[in-house]
Amino acid sequence: MEILTEHRNGVMQITLNRPEVYNSFNRTMALQMQASLNEAAANESVRAVVITGSGKAFCAGQDLAEAIDPEGPGLERILAEHYNPIIQQIVALPKPVVALVNGVAAGAGANIALACDVVIAHEQASFIQAFSKIGLIPDSGGTYFLPRLIGAQKALALMMTGDKVSAKEAEALNMIYKAVEAETYETFTADFVSKLALMPTRALALTKKAVQESWNNTLSEQLNLELALQVEAGNTEDFKEGVQAFLDKRKPNFTGK
Repeated sequence: MEILTEHRNGVMQITLNRPEVYNSFNRTMALQMQASLNEAAANESVRAVVITGSGKAFCAGQDLAEAIDPEGPGLERILAEHYNPIIQQIVALPKPVVALVNGVAAGAGANIALACDVVIAHEQASFIQAFSKIGLIPDSGGTYFLPRLIGAQKALALMMTGDKVSAKEAEALNMIYKAVEAETYETFTADFVSKLALMPTRALALTKKAVQESWNNTLSEQLNLELALQVEAGNTEDFKEGVQAFLDKRKPNFTGK
């Protein structure tokens, strides 16, 4: 299987599994990834989603052997049928999605990571907008996410040069949430994801929606959206549990409902 999935304590881990080619995507892998994301969205027992890579890399992007194969799907179908649906699924998924970048994330691999809600990188990981090195433009949402994260000028410089950005540099640029040292990476990431899985899932999904829509809303529109989403959150069982736990001076037991 090009995509491995594991369910544990409310967390679904999706592992890119073509380590021999640095987890670069071909059509089979892309379609398996879409199926796994659909499963994560539909399964009520899943309250947080992790995307990571097997072996030394997170993801090297597109398998170029497939991209130039005259019998292959071609660039138009690769984007329309492979990457664009994956990016849209990650953004729309009503649960927190965390990219655990364990190694190099290049091209579409970098932008799949940046599409996630939170990116945590191993200190030896790196991010590369590698498209210009083969005469292409950034895709998979790269021209959308990266300028919003680090600003247009820095994003354009990285896209045009294809320079490698270390995990520590990515954190300093606000490209990612955190770069974590090797000796604490596994413990930190496990604790972080476990914490998300125990939180009020629907409230986190509504928070995700509010932040996404804020990029295109006026202040007035955003205030109205917050009002509507807050009312929706206030009708959840987790809101009732959170308030009661506060009054009882105990830790809440959220169920994601």
